[in-house]
Amino acid sequence: MATRLPAEWEPQSGVLLTWPHAATGFGPWMAEVEPVFVAMATAIARFERVLVACHDDSDAARVRSLLSSLPSDRLTLAVTGSDDVWARDHGPITVVRDGALVPLDFIFNGWGGKFEAELDDAIPTRLSPWWSQRAEALNLVLEGGAIESDGRGTLITTRSVLCNPNRNPGLTRDAMDAELARHLGVKRIVYLEHGHLDGDDTDGHVDTIARLVDEHTIAYVACDDRTDSHFASFAALEAELKKLLAFDGRPYRLVPLPWPQAVHDEDGRRLPATYANFLIINGAVLVPTYRDPSDAEALRRLAAVFPGREVIGIDCKPLILQYGSLHCATMQLPAGTLHEGRR
Repeated sequence: MATRLPAEWEPQSGVLLTWPHAATGFGPWMAEVEPVFVAMATAIARFERVLVACHDDSDAARVRSLLSSLPSDRLTLAVTGSDDVWARDHGPITVVRDGALVPLDFIFNGWGGKFEAELDDAIPTRLSPWWSQRAEALNLVLEGGAIESDGRGTLITTRSVLCNPNRNPGLTRDAMDAELARHLGVKRIVYLEHGHLDGDDTDGHVDTIARLVDEHTIAYVACDDRTDSHFASFAALEAELKKLLAFDGRPYRLVPLPWPQAVHDEDGRRLPATYANFLIINGAVLVPTYRDPSDAEALRRLAAVFPGREVIGIDCKPLILQYGSLHCATMQLPAGTLHEGRR
């Protein structure tokens, strides 16, 4: 069987959102975070379909009211139950297998058992009525935020996540590589060693530090503040990226993203504000902003590397209160994934 993991910039059926509810970590901040989800859903619906996983019927009714301005053919609500909002990690990772789009349901264990995840883990299978092909359950822990694909067989990830014993204990790196090759069809796996981000619960997801813009371009977090505790780690990441080669042996074009001012929660913990956590959709790129002086520069730099796509800023300052951002809260569904007859 020929299997391929599409790149995020390829055509999409839609985007999955898992809506916050009172029992999620956002319970105390629902009034602040729901407008972020409304903004994301509204922006996405301009270009493609939004599939919203709702906790229960009552939540679904509230979400429908909040999104009443969206075209009916661009909005689908599904009641699934959920523990939290991070669709990037509990949503399906969809591959092309012999021409068919197959949503893969990897195990989601709350980033190594840190948080309750039983309901989230079941979401890809519970959404099966909306997939064009039934979700395929796999006995391997893997989160979407941990991997970047160029669509040509290259996978970029971080050693701190994929080789962490809190995910797949006993699985060697060689064994993990074999599993990724078998399930995702990847031919080359690049493990990044640097770029720790304070406030990141995931152990170092690549989607917070370095992102493929196209087959030959990587946008990455660059810390230019020598007084910041991140400076050495992100300087090492930059040096690491400069040595990488694309699938065809050419060096990557590297695009540094600005370093926003430090943001802390009420307990003094630093929050993971990063512009690398953008989402590519049909015709647009949604970019997290943080009410920071660097927001405009981040939008400008990303607009320069996404010609032909509208770059849209989404205020994600409330979202980082639970240590994730825009890309973390979304999962793109490649064209052909959604059952077009099911609304």
